[in-house]
Amino acid sequence: MITFYRTRLLIGALTLAAANFAIGCGGASTSASPPAITGPTVSTVTLSASTIALNGAGQGTITLSATAATAVSITLTTSNAAVATVPASVAVPAGSSTAAFTITGVAAGTATVTATLNGSSSQSPMFTVVRIAVSLISFTSASVVGGNSVSGTVALTAAAPAGGAVVMLTAADPVTVPASVTVPAGSSSATFGVTTRAVNGTIVATVTGTYGGASASASLSVTKPTAATASFGVTGPTETDTCSMGNSGNTLKCTFNGSTSSAPGNIVSYQWTFQVGTTLSQTTTGPVLDSPAVTCGWLPAPPLPAGGFQWLPLTVTLIVRDDLGNVSLEAVNKGARVFPQGVCGY
Repeated sequence: MITFYRTRLLIGALTLAAANFAIGCGGASTSASPPAITGPTVSTVTLSASTIALNGAGQGTITLSATAATAVSITLTTSNAAVATVPASVAVPAGSSTAAFTITGVAAGTATVTATLNGSSSQSPMFTVVRIAVSLISFTSASVVGGNSVSGTVALTAAAPAGGAVVMLTAADPVTVPASVTVPAGSSSATFGVTTRAVNGTIVATVTGTYGGASASASLSVTKPTAATASFGVTGPTETDTCSMGNSGNTLKCTFNGSTSSAPGNIVSYQWTFQVGTTLSQTTTGPVLDSPAVTCGWLPAPPLPAGGFQWLPLTVTLIVRDDLGNVSLEAVNKGARVFPQGVCGY
């Protein structure tokens, strides 16, 4: 009988131990799992350019793994806030899968941007913040005879940002430059025109370009001509090189302007000729001949030439002389026209 009770007690103890073991095993098998990610995640972070101008802005774009059912807020950080900053967050509206954000360059260096949403994150490619400033001004020639033009070039320390770089220009007399020149986005240089006036001796002028908190300058020597040179333009009542007859055929309604002529000395004589049918000539002491006197006999006899032309070809020439005895070669303009309608039988 005692042996029977001992056996019953042993069986009970074993049963209780087995039950405790099962409970322990069951508790381990039902431990909590990490919560599943719900909603879209960040797929990519892309940049519009690999460089950003110091104190300038660049653009990044976040793309989600799926379209957002409701508006979501994405957290943004940079790897180096001393180099570039971004907004703390950017919103993707419902029904969209992308959002743009602005990166501001605050110091030269490199950085990346990380976007985080729903426990997922993605990092942008590395970008560089550079100081884009004017570095050089140069000319196609270091000297130019007054009254002539040269071409100038402005160069930057790096490629111009989106929208281009507007470089402000200044120059001293006798040189004239445009107020500014724009270096196109992605380019590091641009050209601009430089004009000069006639001078009586060599004058060294300075041209300065300013951009990005820096300036660069270059000198251009404007010299006195070594020979007399005739140069002029023809302007009619309505447009360049187009003249008409007035005063019943006794006046050519045109202006000949030789102010771009140059000479070592002071120009004292401008010798003009103008021909349609016959050749007339006139000498002026100043550079402008306005509405020269003509006659109907100066024109060829009507009618106008065959072929539907409504005008007659006009040839104008100019020779200048200075007070040092220098005489220019003849300058010729064969591209002007005379419209004679309404006078002299036309």
